[in-house]
Amino acid sequence: MDAMTNEKTHFGYETVAEQEKARRVADVFDSVASRYDLMNDLMSGGMHRLWKAFTIQRSGVREGSRVLDVAGGTGDLSLAFAKKVGKSGQVWLTDINNAMLAHGRDRLLDKGYMLPVAQCDAEKLPFPDNWFDCVTVAFGLRNMTHKDAALAEMRRVLRPGGRLLVLEFSQIWKPLAPLYDFYSFQVIPRVGKLVTNDADSYRYLSESIRVHPGQEELKSMMEQAGLEKVEYFNLALGVVALHRGYKF
Repeated sequence: MDAMTNEKTHFGYETVAEQEKARRVADVFDSVASRYDLMNDLMSGGMHRLWKAFTIQRSGVREGSRVLDVAGGTGDLSLAFAKKVGKSGQVWLTDINNAMLAHGRDRLLDKGYMLPVAQCDAEKLPFPDNWFDCVTVAFGLRNMTHKDAALAEMRRVLRPGGRLLVLEFSQIWKPLAPLYDFYSFQVIPRVGKLVTNDADSYRYLSESIRVHPGQEELKSMMEQAGLEKVEYFNLALGVVALHRGYKF
């Protein structure tokens, strides 16, 4: 255990102890949970809804499918999947953060969907092997300390023929990088301050995008986790990428 205590990882641009990262990421999402959806709309100009719709379209989920939404937050994907799988299917909404999970559960209930929810760590999923047809994680992987362990766990719970979809911020087309940096580090924290009274959390979220693996590196990580036929789709000139891999 002592060796683990000394392990370091990224928290945005800072290097911190692993336990410190987990606590500080929790603080970020505790702070922003109640205004998370509003901020997503403001920061992306509503485009996050199109990115998520594209993810649903590429998921292959249909009536009767079993779906796991990892780091599902306020439940956007879970809600869309629930409509697709129908009464014969199953969608689990999970998140490590209680504030985000409670917000997502309440939002789903308000829309008439009583889905099973679980507060859990993506690196230690409480589900059996070979269970889900589809596992998704949208804008959550970059906040995880051991991304390789989380990807391996997501593969473990997939049935043979199942697929993992990772929707995440990625590396933008290089000519636009300076403009994107200005927007990320000057505009977004100011909007965060106005809307949530918390500029620091949104500064961290911008930094976390910059230290997250790019398109090819994440593809390699998924392959190393045992996923096959891994491919990715760049959205908004690479601001976001959807990676998809299969378990055979």
